[in-house]
Amino acid sequence: MRGWIIYKHNDLLLRQEAYEVNRLVEVAKEENIDLQVFSPDQFDLTVTRDDEKSILIDGERQKLPDFVMPRMGAGTTYFTLAVVRHLERLGVYCVNSSHSIEVVKDKLFAQQILAEKNLPTPDTMLVKFPVNVALVEKQIGFPVVVKTLSGSQGSGVFLSKSPGEFDDLMQLIEATSPKANIILQQFVKASHGRDLRVFTIGGRAIACMERNSNGENFKANVSAGGVGKLYPITPEIEWLATQTANVLGLDVAGIDLLFDQEHFKICEANSSPGFEGLESAVDIDVPREIFHFIRIRLGIFDKAAAKKTIKAPTAKSAKESND
Repeated sequence: MRGWIIYKHNDLLLRQEAYEVNRLVEVAKEENIDLQVFSPDQFDLTVTRDDEKSILIDGERQKLPDFVMPRMGAGTTYFTLAVVRHLERLGVYCVNSSHSIEVVKDKLFAQQILAEKNLPTPDTMLVKFPVNVALVEKQIGFPVVVKTLSGSQGSGVFLSKSPGEFDDLMQLIEATSPKANIILQQFVKASHGRDLRVFTIGGRAIACMERNSNGENFKANVSAGGVGKLYPITPEIEWLATQTANVLGLDVAGIDLLFDQEHFKICEANSSPGFEGLESAVDIDVPREIFHFIRIRLGIFDKAAAKKTIKAPTAKSAKESND
């Protein structure tokens, strides 16, 4: 089996995906998978009937892979999406599809789809300048979570605790970037500084961890300093995570859930989820799980790889986490 990863260093990310890419390449070798990493900049596309000549890498024709893994997430550009779409047109399986990546990148659109399916989400509002603070207080209330329309790892997410603080932030954004796309989201008090990250593959919830900032930050992202630990996958958690991934068309996803008293609300979904924190907290081999799913999805099996069994996730001991 042959695969490509499409990945480029992104200066906007708090933590780069070098860990994830390196782990995928490492496990691919063990699984007898020929996996290569390319930057979107290396591709050239031509719209032609001759499919074999329609895509070049570094100016040269390449044999098409069996699958492609775009690892750009919220940083996916129009050009990268065009490359993924082109590969899909040529019959290459992409994990995830161009459509699902584009949908998830737009946080408001994703929330609209989830709300349409009657899934529990925080109340969400699109900002227009000048902002009517009184309307925001009436519809969403304070404190309020302020988010850029596209972002990951907790970047572009702020908490405004009062109308005055919120008004100051909106005036600053309007003065510096009046065309910025901003959404407002209901602050779920029970989830202050903690949330759940559920990793789903092929409609299965394979692992879940609680992320906690220990009161240092209202954001719980591990990339922003949060700490992760194993959390049991209840029927409700499994249903919310798998339904979210299914509705948004994600074969591989990181679903973030907020604690809401005795239940949960869906915060957002990630099309290129990191798993360094997850593998540190939970005894699970994420790349091997992904490749196992791709083999089943494509019907391409390897006798040596098939003998390896995948264990159910357990919490890592403190010693293992430190090693």
